[in-house]
Formats: sequence, C-alpha cells, structure tokens
Amino acid sequence: MNSDKKAKNKTKVQYIHVIDEYSNQRIDNFLINYLKNVPKSHIYRLLRKGDIRVNKRRIKAFYRILTGDTIKLPPLFLEEMATEALPSQHTMQLLAKRILYEDDHVLVINKPSGLSVHAGSTVRIGVIEVIRHLYPQFPHIELAHRLDSETSGCLILAKKRRILREIHELLREGKITKLYWALTQGKWKESERRVHLPLLKDYRDGGKHVVEVHPTGKQAISEFHPIQEYQYSTLVEVKLLTGRTHQIRVHAAHLQHPIAGDDRYGDVKFNQNMHQLGLKRLFLHARLIDFTLPSLNQRITVVAPLDPELTLFLKKHEHEI
Repeated sequence: MNSDKKAKNKTKVQYIHVIDEYSNQRIDNFLINYLKNVPKSHIYRLLRKGDIRVNKRRIKAFYRILTGDTIKLPPLFLEEMATEALPSQHTMQLLAKRILYEDDHVLVINKPSGLSVHAGSTVRIGVIEVIRHLYPQFPHIELAHRLDSETSGCLILAKKRRILREIHELLREGKITKLYWALTQGKWKESERRVHLPLLKDYRDGGKHVVEVHPTGKQAISEFHPIQEYQYSTLVEVKLLTGRTHQIRVHAAHLQHPIAGDDRYGDVKFNQNMHQLGLKRLFLHARLIDFTLPSLNQRITVVAPLDPELTLFLKKHEHEI
C-alpha cells in the first residue's frame, strides 16, 4: 500500500470528553463499547503501549473515567477495524427464548455455554451484539457484568445508563447476591468452605490473561457449599462475595477441587473421565442473582434452571461420577 492510500485509510487523532452519563466506567469497558468495530485485543494493546491517554497521562486498563476527563485516541487504520457481523436468526431466537426476567430497566438472560458476552479479536458475535439487534429501541443497553464464554446462567443487562451505573455501584459494594453451581473433583471434607485468596490477573499479548492466587493480587472471597456427593466428584453451590475474573475456577483448582471440564485450570485426567461420561463443556452455571435497585425500591431475584445437558449428565451418571 502506497503512502497516499495508507493515509486515506487512517483515522485522525480523536479527543473524547467524558460526560456524566459515562462517568465511573473502566476505560477498557468504555472503549470496547465506543470502538465497537475495533478488536478488543487491539484496544488492550494500545492501552499497554500508552497510545491511549487520559488528561495527557498514561493509564491502566482498570482506570475509571470521570466527568471532565479528556481521552485521547491515536489514529487507527481502517484495516485494523473489524466489519460488524450480523447475528444469525438461530442465535437471536436462542437468546430470545432464554430471557428469564425483563422490565423497563433490566434484562436477565440464561446465557448459553459457548457464547461470549461480547465480540473480540477471535469472536465476531457475543451476547451484547445479539441483544442490541433484538432491542433496537434501547440504544444504550449494556452488559452489567460478565460471564466466561464457557459458563452458562444468569447474566444481567441494563437498558439505561443510570441503571447500569446503579448496578455497578451495587457490585462494588457487594450488594448483589450471586450463586453458582459447579461439579468439582473429589469429595469435600467441610460442609462449608470460605476461601479468601487474592487473585492476580496478568494480561498477555492478544488481550489474553492468566489468573493465579498471588499475595499481590486483589481480594477475592468465595464460599463453597457441597450439595450432592457422587463417587468421584461433588456438586457444589458457590457464593461470590467478590467478582474477580475466573474467581471460582481458580479458587476451586487451588483447593485441589478443580471444576469438571475446565481446560484452563482443571485436572487433565479428571476432565478426560468426565468427557468419556458425556460432559462436553465446563460444568459451571450462574444459578441465581438477587439484588435491589435503590432508585426504584425494586427487588429482582432470578433463578436460572440448570441446562438440560447438565441435568441429563448428572442423572445418567449419578453412580459413576
């Protein structure tokens, strides 16, 4: 490509002035939404290199933007920007059938396993892109939190910016109850196990990250409650008191009770045995979400039924697993 053509395919430096509507969001989350057609991995790369600045200063991905901040975006080549993909009718129908709760402010879906919550460098369509096509009348609809692509269950979306900020505040204050179900390796000695182990997330090239228990990490607290014992595994209910990336998976693995089907933190032999018995996915499910929106004095409690393939797996192999 010659220099003249390359210059035509390059955007100009952009300056974004943060208004109240976007205040207190993490810079990475804001940019992922603002630069919808730019791969997430490229956004993280620009942040790490310091090419994206706030008030003329380098910032980290977790920096929270404030009203009055000025964000400077570097020039972007158009070939770096991905073409927005359209969701298939099948995917839209699938999510429409998995809506668990809806009102004028909030949407809660039973996210299927295998679907990312948003598009990225290797994912063209995520939950939020599908939902925006299903709800064009709500242009500001956003994910209120995230689930791993392999995890199924309760996922909250906010239809309005003020509700999104309110939910984020509840999450920061630990005022949202989140319960998960997981099939873990072995039998637990305790009827309840509270785990308080800090987690450190290390970003690598491509926006990928590794999470590990580390003394310099962020506080992470999980409570594990065994529900049902099997021959070689235990179904547990997990209550999250913090919401760190991969928290349940890392805590469970650290306790020598890795989650079945976890190909990142799990036990290879255990996973092979579970796969031979018919488990084709991570056995981690966001079972329940419970919170109250103070501005509306409205309590929302949603329970996501265990996916049929997981229920069938437990029933079919209850004497083997």
